[in-house]
Amino acid sequence: MAAYDIAIRGGLVATAFGATRCDIGVKDGRIAALAETITDAAQVLDAGGLYVVPGGVDSHCHIEEPSLGGYAKSDGAPQLTVNEESFVTASTSAFAGGTTSVVCFIPQWKGHGVLERYRDYRKRAATGMLDHAFHQIISDPTDAVLNEEVPQLVAEGVRSLKVFLTYEPLHLNDAEYIKVLLTARRNGCLVTVHCENYDAINWRTQALLAAGMTGPKYHAWSRPRVVEREATHRAIALAELVDQPIQVFHVSCEDAAEEIARAQARGLKVWGETCPQYVTLTAADMDRPGFEGAKFMCSPAPRDTAEHLRIWEMIRRGTLDVVSSDHCGFTFGTDRGKAVAGRDASFEKIPNGIPGLAARLPIVFSEGVAKGRIALEEFVKLTATNPARIMGLYPRKGVIQPGSDADLVLWDPARKVTLTNAVMQHAIDYTPYEGLEVTGWPVTTIRRGEVVMRDGKVQAEPGTGRYLPRGPYDLVKPRGITPDGFVAP
Repeated sequence: MAAYDIAIRGGLVATAFGATRCDIGVKDGRIAALAETITDAAQVLDAGGLYVVPGGVDSHCHIEEPSLGGYAKSDGAPQLTVNEESFVTASTSAFAGGTTSVVCFIPQWKGHGVLERYRDYRKRAATGMLDHAFHQIISDPTDAVLNEEVPQLVAEGVRSLKVFLTYEPLHLNDAEYIKVLLTARRNGCLVTVHCENYDAINWRTQALLAAGMTGPKYHAWSRPRVVEREATHRAIALAELVDQPIQVFHVSCEDAAEEIARAQARGLKVWGETCPQYVTLTAADMDRPGFEGAKFMCSPAPRDTAEHLRIWEMIRRGTLDVVSSDHCGFTFGTDRGKAVAGRDASFEKIPNGIPGLAARLPIVFSEGVAKGRIALEEFVKLTATNPARIMGLYPRKGVIQPGSDADLVLWDPARKVTLTNAVMQHAIDYTPYEGLEVTGWPVTTIRRGEVVMRDGKVQAEPGTGRYLPRGPYDLVKPRGITPDGFVAP
């Protein structure tokens, strides 16, 4: 019997700590050895001329996420509408782009608890091929939810609570946000935050509509940088008051990133995440003829090319240390997605979100490594190691070392690919990155020692993804520092 199930030979093995040329031995789904030469293997994969990087960890994506669509007349039970990206199609798209693990979102609806949705979502996620963990959205922080249901979720391995400071009906006011922060601190959870000012956006939206400014381009006008900066400052200040670690999601501009940098300089446990759209797309993309601009609508809104350079600088400084996809796809050519309110709908009625699972790693590598903005090890940190670490999945995920899951990507650093919707292999009928040429591409994706994608063809079977329960981890423990030393119960 061979000593290893797979030997990956001749590649440049890249980690967050540097790169070295060595072979990798895989046994029983895990990395068993790194050595100068490994020959005794049942299967050999030639990585000559390629990089070998950890499978991507996408810690922010919306997949097959149910929404409450009203009530059935017959029995009064809630009717569900579901995000158009299924776990099967999302898995295929993620593997095509070199991602092997995701953290996605369990919804909560006003007037409802969270446990029922958790059980439903576990079943949905189990149909796919991606390894998966969950954030729990909290949109109705009742005492029953926070004191009775959240501890049960934590016992099941859910270790992050997501809050929105904008969006109807998801947003929380400051008092509700503080309640969630306290609950997270008591239960050893991370809090992840969408930072935009709800009231300011509503005021500006109504003013724009009254002025007849209704097209997709005005989505960006409705939520300028200042509303993101203000909400980021407020989210951090309240987290500091409570002594609760937070991660600020999808930072789009230097203004918001500077708030994070100031918090980090004070020693606070605050992390910042950005996305490929904030280094490639611009507000001008929403100013296209007719309804076309809806394809590029997400929140926060893309800014301009000057802001792209500032975001890269914040990445180099380490202020923004995760790049996720914030994959949230809505079809364009149907009446279920972007056009659910009609193709002449005003901007505030158009669903926010863009697809990006497969595009994430290629864009970060191409715009970052290939263009000399970041080093190879920084690419690995941004797309795999840091999200795994912040989400409590490290060292099982996000690193190439003995004992870790054999989630690996054979990466061709010289291959040029023009992004098209067909290349993305998702369920959505467009990509906002259509026509973008990238340098660097995953040629083989391996999940737990199994080749799941080779040359763009999926080889995994539905139902083979695994749930990743998360236990307590030191990174998200409170610092033990509060104003005046007062610790609320």
